[in-house]
This record gives sequence, C-alpha cells and structure tokens, in this order.
Amino acid sequence: PNFMTVLRNTIVISLLKLLLNFPLPIIFAVLINEIRNKTYKKTMQTVSYLPHFISWVVAARLMFDFFSADGGAVNQVMLALGIADTPIAFFNRGEYYWALAVITDLWKELGWNSIIFFAAIASIDTEMYEAAEIDGASRLAKIWYITLSSIRPTIVLLLIFTVGGLLNANFDQSMMLTNQMGNAMLRGYADIIDTYVYRVGISEARFSYAAAAGLFKAAINFALLLGANTLANKLSDSALL
Repeated sequence: PNFMTVLRNTIVISLLKLLLNFPLPIIFAVLINEIRNKTYKKTMQTVSYLPHFISWVVAARLMFDFFSADGGAVNQVMLALGIADTPIAFFNRGEYYWALAVITDLWKELGWNSIIFFAAIASIDTEMYEAAEIDGASRLAKIWYITLSSIRPTIVLLLIFTVGGLLNANFDQSMMLTNQMGNAMLRGYADIIDTYVYRVGISEARFSYAAAAGLFKAAINFALLLGANTLANKLSDSALL
C-alpha cells in the first residue's frame, strides 16, 4: 500500500539531485579552474571538500539550526528582505522537504563530486589553450571548445553511473533530516525505498519482504544502468561497453 508514495519520493528526490547536483560540480570545477591566483584556487578547493567529511548526523543538526523558525539564519534573511512575513518552520512542512534534500546534498557533496572533474581538467594539454589564445579565442570559447570538450568522456561515464544509481536517494540523509523517520510531518515526502526497507526489515523483522523490496530497487537500477550505457553508446564513444 505504500508503494506509490515511496517510489514517488525516491524518483523525485533522485531526479532533482541528478538535474541540479550533477551539472553543478562540473560548473564549479570549470570556474575554479579559471582562477589565476593559485593560493586562492587551492583554498577554495579545500574549503569546498570539507562538508563531505561531516557525518549526516552533524550535518542534519546544523541544518535544523540554520533553517530553524526560531532565529535560524535563513528565516532571519527572508524576514529582513521582506520575502516572508513570519518565520517558516521548514522541517515541519513536508512540501519543503524535497528542496531541502537537494540543497543540503549539494552543500555537502559539491566540492567532493568536483574532484574527478578537477583531475580531468588538469590532464588537458595546455598547448591547446595557448593555440586557441593565439587564434583569438575568448575565455568562454576556450571553456566550451577545449575544457568541456576534453572532459566530455568523463562527464558521460559519471552520468551513466549516476543514472544507474538513480533510486539511491541517500538513506543517511533521509533518516537524519527526519529524526530517523520520527517526524510525521515529513514522512509522506521523505520516505524512500531504502528507509522503507530498513523500517520493514529491521524494525518489523519482515526480512523476506524487505529483501524483495531491495531486490526491486536493485533490478530497476541495473536496467537504468544498461539503458544509460546503450544511449551513451549511440550518442558518443564514451560508453562503458
């Protein structure tokens, strides 16, 4: 009876993260690469990595304080700018959860997810940039025709893996942001396949039923992986097989 709600939440959260949190690390890596000051560049990279090493237990506590209706920074800014007339209890309103899940995941993983793109950009032959500059190419032209073109195989491969794990909507995040599913206001929007399997399998000790639900997710992910790889094989030369 919970199938449609759990599947909807899993797909919506995963798709939002794919559409927003997959391209943003690429953009971030390209922008950082354009910084000429090496000290500032390294500092920005290091700072962006740090949230990844914070556990979701601590990150959730930070988010509760940051978005709190009682003096939280977000509400204070919204009130000061006239965006809201009264403080909003973000974590007591289910309709805000999907946006919060995407924002917090982006904050935590942006820098970490950009590492592989930094590595791919670092491997580009600098003579290509020099030749483009001699030909009068603008900075945007060099980014589009050299940087992004050179790292396209890396982007395609990571996109295939990301699509293949589409139904992995981050178990730790969902559990911590909902106080281990104890927040009834958010369950209708935050309950995903992983949390459902955990609740049914561990809490209710229905191991075979939970295993079947987990197998369903694995089968769909495998099908998505094959589909994404087939599409990439037709559109580019960067597929897995």
